[in-house]
Amino acid sequence: MNDLGPIHQPVVADSRLITTFAHNLATSLDRQMRNAYRPEGRKKLRLFSSKELMDLTGISASNLRLRHNEDAEFPKAETDSRGHRFYSAETIDKIRQHMAKTAKNPQTYRPGRREGDDLKVLSTVNFKGGSGKSTTAAHLAQRYALRGYRVLAIDMDPQGSLTTLFGYRPEIEFAEKGTIYDALRYDDEQVPIRDVILKTYFHNLDLAPAGLMLSEYETNTAYALTQRLSPPFAQRLAMQIDSVQADYDIVIIDCPPQLGFITLTALAASTGLIVTVVPSMLDIASMSQFLRLAGDLFETIERHVGRPVTWDFIKFLLTRYEPSDAPQTQMAAYLRSILPGHVLTEPMLKSTAISDAGITQQTVYEVEPGEFVRKTLDRAVTSCNAVADEIEQLIQASWRRA
Repeated sequence: MNDLGPIHQPVVADSRLITTFAHNLATSLDRQMRNAYRPEGRKKLRLFSSKELMDLTGISASNLRLRHNEDAEFPKAETDSRGHRFYSAETIDKIRQHMAKTAKNPQTYRPGRREGDDLKVLSTVNFKGGSGKSTTAAHLAQRYALRGYRVLAIDMDPQGSLTTLFGYRPEIEFAEKGTIYDALRYDDEQVPIRDVILKTYFHNLDLAPAGLMLSEYETNTAYALTQRLSPPFAQRLAMQIDSVQADYDIVIIDCPPQLGFITLTALAASTGLIVTVVPSMLDIASMSQFLRLAGDLFETIERHVGRPVTWDFIKFLLTRYEPSDAPQTQMAAYLRSILPGHVLTEPMLKSTAISDAGITQQTVYEVEPGEFVRKTLDRAVTSCNAVADEIEQLIQASWRRA
């Protein structure tokens, strides 16, 4: 017997150990997901308060009371034991439709595309992981769906973070097929994007999921270039999106943290780019490399397709920003000075509410307000709203609206 306790024999870490880790994690996560979303096995969106309804639709408190009391056709709300009204996302959309019937300007309540407007395709992008691309994409997609836009979210990251946020298990449910890769592949198994688009628990929000099979697109595209397969990678996603463009107002694409064919395919299909960046020297230096590489590669792509690649805008979004952090504040000011007019005014604040919601694969728009410190949640929601609203102004401006 050793006084120092049992002697542990060294463990050889081989590929079987990695497989064991993967199996144990997948099993545990699957159990956690099933427990979280019983009994239906899928996520379900919460109800929204009268205050949230007014924020999303622009209806005043007095007008809302009047409608409930005197308008027999006004969509009914659910009430709790104290008489407080709550609304589902579907009911909020019906309220918009009802208000638009009698409004002097119906588009006040229906902010999406009008005849002649082109589809807006926004990609969240950066070369470095951890910059908040998936978090930003999810919050933008959900905010715009709640605002009345018809939204398609496309997960172009083989890790499937955005897909997971919508309550799916990519490594289990899309291990072989059912992802955006099926719409992009070069062989006879390619399918229309409509075949992989899923309805989500968010009204007005659909999802084209991702999974590990999407990583095959990198090697397949390299081969396709040598064989001159058509259409080329720079047009494949754009053509698929165009086939469903009549169904949506906005498309939000979550790109992987790398500059490969997947990201280039997404950027070539986009009308606007949101570059997420944490205001630190290392992250800004990484972003600089990303932009230089992207610029060089797109010059090559333009020569290949014979036309320039253009966007309505390229904006930089400060993420995980803490205003009380002096070094971050300095780096934010530095970035604004070297990229004047291209850094969004509103930052995505660093918030425990956002990170805590992510633990259960949720966003700040999904969580039950009573489960969080109200002040902390309100601060996070206000930040996400401000970012989304500023980008919404860019979208509306590109449609030539005030």
